Amino acid sequence: MSSTKYILGLFDDPDVMMHGIDKLQKNSVPIYDVYTPMPIHGIEAKLGIKDSRLGYAAFMFGCLGGTTILSMVYYFLGYDWPMNIGGKIHFALPDYIPVTFEWSVLFASFGMAFTFFYSTHLFPGRAPRVMDLRATNDRFVIAIDAKGSTPHEDITNILKEAGAVEIKHNDRKYVSYE
Repeated sequence: MSSTKYILGLFDDPDVMMHGIDKLQKNSVPIYDVYTPMPIHGIEAKLGIKDSRLGYAAFMFGCLGGTTILSMVYYFLGYDWPMNIGGKIHFALPDYIPVTFEWSVLFASFGMAFTFFYSTHLFPGRAPRVMDLRATNDRFVIAIDAKGSTPHEDITNILKEAGAVEIKHNDRKYVSYE
């Protein structure tokens, strides 16, 4: 068996690459991922990528921040050390809306950043996962898992017919910057 892990089809035009995706899907060739130097409108729907759930995480982190500060304010100013200031009640909720909003935003922003780094494996010090270095510059890359049931020659022919300017059989999982 071959040591090839991925077959890379490199394109120089995004429209030609989108046509290549159509041809591969028409021939039931599963696409591992697509790498582009710029965002391409409609590629997520074509590849069947689901919407991000990062917004739900942001809402939950915001609720956690709001609950945390309201619990702290109630404990500090209403239970542990209540002070009678001008005859007002100890825990006057409208007074604490601004600080509750600020803590909700703080928790949501930090929580979203950590969740994003965790879900995409973009931790500081980690080597980037790049199939081909030109994908960040001037090439559009379609990566196909070579362990599928479709023969490599058939995939190569489909990519050539679709207009790929270069086809690489990548024997390493990732290409490093080093």
